[in-house]
Amino acid sequence: MSLRQGAARAGATMALLIGVSAWAAAPTVPGSPLPAPLPVSGITAAPIRLEVEPAPERIAQAPQTPTPVPAPQPQAPATAQEAPAAPPVSEDEQQALALLADLQRYATAPADELRRELASVNQASNPRARTDVNRIRLAVLLTMPNAGPPDDGRALALLESVTGKTGGASPLKQLAMVLYAQIVERVRNVAEERKRTALAQEKLDQLRAVERSLLLERSRNAGGAGGGGGGGTGR
Repeated sequence: MSLRQGAARAGATMALLIGVSAWAAAPTVPGSPLPAPLPVSGITAAPIRLEVEPAPERIAQAPQTPTPVPAPQPQAPATAQEAPAAPPVSEDEQQALALLADLQRYATAPADELRRELASVNQASNPRARTDVNRIRLAVLLTMPNAGPPDDGRALALLESVTGKTGGASPLKQLAMVLYAQIVERVRNVAEERKRTALAQEKLDQLRAVERSLLLERSRNAGGAGGGGGGGTGR
């Protein structure tokens, strides 16, 4: 190859490089064809077409729905402290409640029922099998006129056998004490009423005696006056 041909090829190469540099420096619009390279004298080169892929479109993102913030739940008011459970009812308390129910029934029961109840309690209240409940029940029945002739002395003796026991104040013992005080008060009131009645009767008897004495004295005076008058007439 001659020197002239080598120089011509080198010049063509330089021109090609300059054309590529100018193409790269020129602004391009996405999707538009690139400008054709500058012709190089002496060399016929096929035009190089470079296509630049368009920049990917930004995908429009849907607006994110804000996550709802849960509303604060209203705090339940503090519940009142539960009342402590009631203690279990003892056997003595159960017996006292049952006895009170019987005594309330006696207050409105007819006389026949009270008499049958008194006979039944008397049979069940023998000295060996007698309980405090039966003693109190019998004492109350003995003070009720519809059940029979009242016997306050025996009723008080029965209640004293319950109240006089040693130990704590059980419900039955407290009930017996209340009944004992009521019977004692009633006996005292009855005694005072009888005393007042006796005094009134005594005064009434005294007045009647005075009245009889006056009538007798008047009768005597009337008889004496009549006898004296008849003797004078005979003269």
